[in-house]
Amino acid sequence: MKITIIGTGNIGSAIALGLAKGSMFAASDITCTDMSEKALDNVRRADYDFVLSMDNITAVRDADIIILAVKPWKVESVINEIKTAIDYEKQIVVSIAAGVTFEDLASYFVKGCVSYLANCDDIEPAIFRVIPNTAIAVCSSMTFISAYNASDEQSALVLRIFRELGNAMLVEERLMAAGTSLASSGIAFALRYIRAAIEGGVELGFYPQEAQSIVINTVQGAIDLLIENNSNPEAEIDKVTTPGGITIRGLNEMEVSGFTASVIRGLKASR
Repeated sequence: MKITIIGTGNIGSAIALGLAKGSMFAASDITCTDMSEKALDNVRRADYDFVLSMDNITAVRDADIIILAVKPWKVESVINEIKTAIDYEKQIVVSIAAGVTFEDLASYFVKGCVSYLANCDDIEPAIFRVIPNTAIAVCSSMTFISAYNASDEQSALVLRIFRELGNAMLVEERLMAAGTSLASSGIAFALRYIRAAIEGGVELGFYPQEAQSIVINTVQGAIDLLIENNSNPEAEIDKVTTPGGITIRGLNEMEVSGFTASVIRGLKASR
């Protein structure tokens, strides 16, 4: 199985590197394209077995899966460039561009399409929208996937591919914006809590590096508890909030300052 990634910026190169470390693709199965020699050099230094190109049309011809990892405003021009070289009935297209809908993507592929497919205007490729977060760079992304004109087998394949890069789930397209808020923007929100806790730790008397280590390990422990016990946060909170204790006093003070409400409002604002 061959895969072509168009655009080797931060996300595109992270996908390539992560997949090359997994079980489904060797680096030699992955073609990376970019208009920047510097971007391609960065990928080349990571693994010399990647196939590198500045020719998108040639790069997509033999690919089973084509990933569009370019900025949203570049998607239409890239599709216009490659659409006559794609076999709509066999190849899968994956878009990483946030905010570019299936309606947009489908219209880009069929508009003015003339290729070796006689009925090109009546055929749409299997298209997936994929929204990862920046933890994809360390194969720990929470990725949302939505499918259009795809079979169950194709959906299962794309899901399997992105589970090589962390966790992934299939959702309806209407939930993609919410997923972006919860996981893509959400990783910044989680980091902001960590930063605030580190600052609090310094105020309590720890050196910054000590406070950072403590907070990171504490957050990791909270995550491990939820996963290991298959529990919800409130159940784990109850285990450390004794009546009249210091933990419940701290939690209540945070709520007075609007902790939960602030998180929810931030999530809604980032959709």
